[in-house]
Amino acid sequence: MKIGIIGLGYVGLPLAVAFAEAGSEVVGLDTDAGKIEALSQGHSYIEDVPDAALAPLLERLTATSSYADLASCEAIVICVPTPLTGSRQPDLAYLIDAATALSVILKPGQLVVLESTTYPGTTRERLQPILEESGMSAGTDFHVAFSPERIDPGRTDHTIRTTPKLVGGISEASAERARDLYELICDEVVVLSSPEAAELAKLLENIFRSVNIALVNELAQLCDRLGIDIWEVIDAAATKPFGFMRFDPGPGMGGHCLPIDPFYLAFKAREHDFYPEFIELAGKVNQAQPAFCAERIDRALNSVGKPVKGSKILLLGVSYKAGVGDIRESPALKIARLLRELDAEVVYHDPFVPELAELGLTSVDVAETLPNVDLAAIVTPHEHVDYEEVVSGAPLVIDFRGVTRDISAENLIRL
Repeated sequence: MKIGIIGLGYVGLPLAVAFAEAGSEVVGLDTDAGKIEALSQGHSYIEDVPDAALAPLLERLTATSSYADLASCEAIVICVPTPLTGSRQPDLAYLIDAATALSVILKPGQLVVLESTTYPGTTRERLQPILEESGMSAGTDFHVAFSPERIDPGRTDHTIRTTPKLVGGISEASAERARDLYELICDEVVVLSSPEAAELAKLLENIFRSVNIALVNELAQLCDRLGIDIWEVIDAAATKPFGFMRFDPGPGMGGHCLPIDPFYLAFKAREHDFYPEFIELAGKVNQAQPAFCAERIDRALNSVGKPVKGSKILLLGVSYKAGVGDIRESPALKIARLLRELDAEVVYHDPFVPELAELGLTSVDVAETLPNVDLAAIVTPHEHVDYEEVVSGAPLVIDFRGVTRDISAENLIRL
């Protein structure tokens, strides 16, 4: 089977590799010329896809910027970003652009699957009408389905093959075509009754996490006032073998889904005069967590007689999660901006993010920098960092991730 993938980022590239490894001919499309050039030379720009995985696939995996190259594909999967606008409204510009370009080259019998996270109704109400501008009818002349991505960057215990795949088609035939497609690379494919059910299932997965993370983040703020160790409390609660699922607090949520999904669902709910206050509140709590962390740094410095203004602060980790270089919606960037607004000097270390162009910063060496900072803040817990060295080398350390729980030191503060 010849398969097209639109969008070769953290979702699209691993998907393209999986299909190519399964023996399919894959055409990957992206608007980033740098990505196309890298893939044509067998170089990966994503941690989960090593160069060694690309090398044997070069004959079956090609990259392009031309939609015309997708015309001969039997199935086309859309993996474009679906961010939020500045006012926290869904931004479907990338999806609309992709659908419009597809409508020009769409052929009878093709299957188009949307994987980008979005609100219920997007596939049927936004994607399908644009594709039908081709003059063909969805469900009869061509097929349309939604299948939410479930890739967790940096994770190795659950892969594309071992993670059950959800699909929902606009017709029974479309759903079956989607099932046939994903059975090439997934051990289990779960067919739902509609694209809307699949779209909402994806949102539920992430909103479940968002709500529970908001709960422990809020509890962490309360523990800060009560003088109780939040990590001890969570460790204690987690000893219960039933009825409790562990979630840890942190500096806030980042990435392409968790910070966004509650607002996508809230947007759709308001169209039906329903206001999901519980879900929206969780989103607000998590959005506010970086501000709490910046304020906690301010108080920590004040406790040793130093103003945040003019202090040199080292942020350890700026990607949104450990082991990856993805900085989308990263709370570390928000913390950095807030500290700069207080006239602090901010530097950072992150082996996965060599440069933060928007802040004019480059990653620094930890050992060389520690003696010259006033405070080091652990924001993203990359495994390579020696946190004992950090605690012993910096005059003041604040840990927002709980990775120093086995270390006792007078200069160490934990969230």
